[in-house]
Amino acid sequence: MAGFNRQRLIFGAYLLVLIAIAELIAGEFHLPAWPAFMAMIFFFVEHMDPKKAPHILVGAVFGIACILLAPPIVGALTPLLGFEAARLVFILGIVFAIVAFGEMLPLVFNNYAFMYLTVTALAMQLTHPKPYLWMAVAAVGGGLLIAGVIGIGRLVAAVHPERSSTT
Repeated sequence: MAGFNRQRLIFGAYLLVLIAIAELIAGEFHLPAWPAFMAMIFFFVEHMDPKKAPHILVGAVFGIACILLAPPIVGALTPLLGFEAARLVFILGIVFAIVAFGEMLPLVFNNYAFMYLTVTALAMQLTHPKPYLWMAVAAVGGGLLIAGVIGIGRLVAAVHPERSSTT
């Protein structure tokens, strides 16, 4: 069992401030916070590696953007296949592209894109879906949250250098 880690507690406190500020700003401007917070969570999953931030943010925008392709593609295929089969062909095509081109263009075709596509598909069931806004929040808000996490990590490491790892 891990022992008490003062640096981790301080990091957590600063993180709560960052989350509160992000929530207050999102609420004030009536922005959906979920795309930005997903980016932050993926950044933690990647052990706060700044090299992964572009993959997370580009994958986020690409995954959300994929949903915009659904209506024209599914609409074009529906007369030939029926709606459910056309929808399935679209999903399979996007998943195949993510898997097939992931090694050639990992910045775009990655697991983050896949997850954002999945969550966006669920969010599209809302009364007023806003995929363009979600892309902007994922890119800008997610980038700001990731930058905030990096900044908090550096601040805590500089002020409390007893340990270099915060996650």
